[in-house]
This record gives sequence, structure tokens and C-alpha cells, in this order.
Amino acid sequence: MPAYTVRRARRDDCPAILEVYNEAVLTTTATYDLEPRTLAHREAWFDEHEHGGYAVFVAEAAGGGVVGWSSLNRHHDRFGYRFTAENSVYVAAAHRGRGVGARLLAPLLGAAEARGLHVILAGVDATNEASLRLHGKFGFERVGHFREVGHKFGRWLDVIYLQRTLPLAAPPGG
Repeated sequence: MPAYTVRRARRDDCPAILEVYNEAVLTTTATYDLEPRTLAHREAWFDEHEHGGYAVFVAEAAGGGVVGWSSLNRHHDRFGYRFTAENSVYVAAAHRGRGVGARLLAPLLGAAEARGLHVILAGVDATNEASLRLHGKFGFERVGHFREVGHKFGRWLDVIYLQRTLPLAAPPGG
């Protein structure tokens, strides 16, 4: 089993992040995007994350090469939601089932606390047992089941929402 290193992503990781994501778009229900994204889109996404203070991490296999990524994402643009984020974790097909997802989710928790977040949400396709188990190992609890809210590969898809509440004193500024 190869060794993996996780680090903060850099803008020049965008092509590899895009490759992992687009594979998921075309072959899984881990995302409900139907068409592959462009490099320009992914670079704009990365820049927005950097500007907004939302962490992005990558996992590299020994010998180089990004094999997965994770991010904190803005949950909502209304100011009252500023202490809540969503997470994303994507792993290249050849590296799934090897603990890469756990290596990518762990640093998101520290990054969320450092940013002063109180809640992390995860929207997971109801059939993605691996992702549901992964989030459960990190203390995420199921808080909602939305039936037939997505449509991909000719079928209706359910989303399960999970939540991890982080320790946070009273928020500053109400």
C-alpha cells in the first residue's frame, strides 16, 4: 500500500484536483454535477476558497501525484451562516479504500476550528456507504435525509446530511 502525504493545496494543484473531480463527475454519484468542469472554473473555485479563508488540502502518493483532495466550502452567503461550512472529500478511483479519505478529512476539522467555525455539514449521496462511514468515524451525525432531490445516471438520488458541531465559545459580534 502506498504512503500518502497530505498538505495544503496550492493553485498549481488545480489540474490534478480537477482530474480527480471530473472522474467522480463521470463515474460516481459523489457529486451531482453532470458535466466535467474546466480548469478555469477550478482555478476560480480555488481563488474563492483562498480569498474566503476556506481550506483546501491534497493527498499525494509516495512518488508524487495528487490522488485526492478535500475542502471546506461556504455553506450560505447570508451572514448568519458564517460559522457553518460544508466539506468535500474526493479520492481518485485507484486510491479509494486505502484510508486517503480519512487522511483528507482530518485536517479539515483543525482548519475549521482555526477559522472559528461552529458546524461542518456534509451532503452525501445516500448510497455512498464509504463516505457515510468515513464521516461517522469523525463524529458526524445524520441530521437529514432528502429523498429524490438529485437526478443522475437516469435515476433519482437521495442525499443524507451529516453534521459535526465543533467546540466554540459564544460567537463574536452576535
